[in-house]
Amino acid sequence: MGTHGLYSVALAALLCLAGLAGGCAGNPATGGTDIVVTTQGREIAIGREMHQKLVEEGAAYDDPELQAYVNRVGQRLVAASDKPDMTFTFTVIDNPDINAFATPGGYIYVNRGLLAYLDSEAELAGVLAHEIGHVTARHAARQQTATITSQVLATTAYILTGSGDLAQASSMYGTELVRGYGREHELEADGLGAKYMYRAGYDPDALLAVIGVLKDQEQFQRVQAKEGGKPAGTYHGLYATHPRNDQRLQRVIRTAGELDEERVASNPEIPGEFQRQIEGLVWGASIQHERQDNRYYHNKLAFSFEHPAQWTVDAGASAIVAAADDGSATLTLTVRRRDPAGTPRALLEHSASGALSGGKALEQAGLTGYTAVASQGGSDRRLAVIDYNNLSYLFEGRANDFAAADAQLLAIIESFRPLHPRERSAGTAHYIHYIQVPRGATMASLASSVRLPDAEARLRLLNGLYPRGEPRTGDWIKIIR
Repeated sequence: MGTHGLYSVALAALLCLAGLAGGCAGNPATGGTDIVVTTQGREIAIGREMHQKLVEEGAAYDDPELQAYVNRVGQRLVAASDKPDMTFTFTVIDNPDINAFATPGGYIYVNRGLLAYLDSEAELAGVLAHEIGHVTARHAARQQTATITSQVLATTAYILTGSGDLAQASSMYGTELVRGYGREHELEADGLGAKYMYRAGYDPDALLAVIGVLKDQEQFQRVQAKEGGKPAGTYHGLYATHPRNDQRLQRVIRTAGELDEERVASNPEIPGEFQRQIEGLVWGASIQHERQDNRYYHNKLAFSFEHPAQWTVDAGASAIVAAADDGSATLTLTVRRRDPAGTPRALLEHSASGALSGGKALEQAGLTGYTAVASQGGSDRRLAVIDYNNLSYLFEGRANDFAAADAQLLAIIESFRPLHPRERSAGTAHYIHYIQVPRGATMASLASSVRLPDAEARLRLLNGLYPRGEPRTGDWIKIIR
């Protein structure tokens, strides 16, 4: 074992005896003792909270049959795992990014963006088994700090929107879930995942094929960055720490295929089933929209506000004007660059004309603002300023009968909020379809009808032919329409 190993075991024993660790328990998946700062019950509660937030925000991909299929494959793997009695929840996320992740408590997610690049149920099983391995080994609990409670919503916001800088979010709980665990934990998850695949009847070598898919993506991103004159990034998600020809990884995975166990099942794959499930999968930006009547949505600035049923909204070059049909009341919205050193109240008081009354702070949907009534020359106006991102939004409401209309004007202002992910307009929808390669076709000829940048390279990536591979006549391949 060595001096370092003996020291680690002794330290673990001391922590357990002293009660300094959140939990010390034998783990059937790793064969060792977990030293964690969070109990498994707390892990489950954290995972449940994150899952509820994701579901409430509409993150799940709207395809019940595909969701059921992924869950079916996942549950087969769970039954073959070291924790077959643990409850796992599998969800396809409506996100084009190529990633999968697990949160504490048995919640496993795979982005539809990754599904598009897989070629078989075995590869899907490889992705899910790897994430199951992270959960059974309690990697999240072994990495996290004791200050995670307030950070759950920040994590789910990143997952939902894909926005933000992971480098700046390094202290955020769940960052390791998005960018990948450390090399040792990845290899441990690979070994466990390969074992679960073998027991469930899948070929563990499919894990190596998945890693090839992801490394092709990394190479493509580097080519794009170089052509665009940008710094080349590195793949930050699933299996990020693995080189393509990692000998340790290959040994770990292939060892699973040599196990002598009674629990091994027959191959469960039904020919053509995976392709049938992927046929028609959305490719690229989400097309799932939830837009309500009587709400105005601004796609570019990503905000929305509610207005009365009998009002119309006109977006001009310098202002957005919401107005009653009879012209009895209007609310004008203008935008200016936000002063980082200022406040909404200071801006309102500086820009207003007339005497101010009834001032109050606004706090809505995570935004801060200030509103007041300005009186001048015998007329009143409802004013407000709300800060959102790098801009300040200025509202001015007028009405023929201000006293009667003010509550309505204020309600419109208080309904101002950022767009939810599913409210964003995606433009033209694209889908994955399977075709048989006609005689004489090349990737260049097949890509000529695909109205997307880098269409030829993207088709090669979808079909495992990147960077220069060509399809064979009669092969079934994926295209984008």
